[in-house]
Amino acid sequence: MTTPDEPTGPATEPEPTGSAATESAAPTPARRRIVLTGISSRAWEHPADRGALTALRELRGFDEVLKAISGLWNERAWRLEFLGGAIRVDHRQYPRVYRLSAEAAATLDVAELPELFVQYDRTINGMCVGMSKPFIVVNSGSLELLDDDELRCLLGHELGHLLSGHAVYRTMVLILTRWARQLGAIPGGTFVVLAVLGALLEWWRKAELSADRAGLLASQDPPASLRLNMKLAGGGDLSEVDTTAFLEQAAEYDRAGDLRDSLIKLRIVWGRSHPLPVARASELRRWIDSGEYARILAGEYPRRDDDRSASVGDDVRAAANSYREAFRQSQDPLMSLLRRFGDGAGDFVGAGANRVRDWMTGSGGRDAGTGDAWSAATNPPPDGEPT
Repeated sequence: MTTPDEPTGPATEPEPTGSAATESAAPTPARRRIVLTGISSRAWEHPADRGALTALRELRGFDEVLKAISGLWNERAWRLEFLGGAIRVDHRQYPRVYRLSAEAAATLDVAELPELFVQYDRTINGMCVGMSKPFIVVNSGSLELLDDDELRCLLGHELGHLLSGHAVYRTMVLILTRWARQLGAIPGGTFVVLAVLGALLEWWRKAELSADRAGLLASQDPPASLRLNMKLAGGGDLSEVDTTAFLEQAAEYDRAGDLRDSLIKLRIVWGRSHPLPVARASELRRWIDSGEYARILAGEYPRRDDDRSASVGDDVRAAANSYREAFRQSQDPLMSLLRRFGDGAGDFVGAGANRVRDWMTGSGGRDAGTGDAWSAATNPPPDGEPT
């Protein structure tokens, strides 16, 4: 991809030379990123994301709700709100963000940059929304609190949503949330809306895990991906935050407490659109440890040209296997108790995805791996080590 301020060719940054490479105030030397030519979004999509989206599309009433939203949604008006109330990013406005967005897009082999806006909001966040022509909005707080590597990861995260087709359904979540509030006074008026919204939120939490992987692939900097989650949890200053302690905190959240804590965690997650930061960091670490991240960088990934031949049934089976594996590996007290009922419990949980799917369509009555991959990915050579 070519942009006014970017050289042609692979998405790499020049190696610092001369005095620029030795100045103490100079930024960390740039990492050389591999361009993932023709990569399909299936490479980073979480199995539960693909399976949940497949089931969602077959949910009773889903098509009707989608058509209603499509008819009422005024994408042009919403874009004009950002055009009038935010800053549109290009090589003249927020050139740093424009450069990082172009680099992330080039790494993921995105042919055309989506429209990008910066809105005033001091929190770290971004979103990809829209129906016919999705666009990306980034909070000003992200620019203030994230370094270049972390911001590149966030922008790659949003590009992952775009390439996976998440923007349409995320827009549905935003609209349905408003509808649920407005229809609350109508008896039975919110039942279908809340049912679809609940399914959408379950899918959205899984979609965020997919986009986290896309952000990692765009930045190809596991420490930056971890720091991004740390800043989502505790703000922009990491001078007194320890990476190892944060990961230990994530492991404790997964396993600590008793059944009361398990139920509390379910209540915390219910209604949220995003997984908690510690859970996202833990999930990303498991993906790296599985070896999948390294295989993708080595060129072993599905191509877009093969997307049409992808099997929907395989997506559902992969989702069932994902839930089954998560059940078996979870250290949560409730999951541990259920496992004590017998080895068949895990199979029951995995098969549950297919049972739920049959009902909706009306067709029928820590640690993955040794951690070596994570250690290798998060411990670069000394001169490329983050501060």
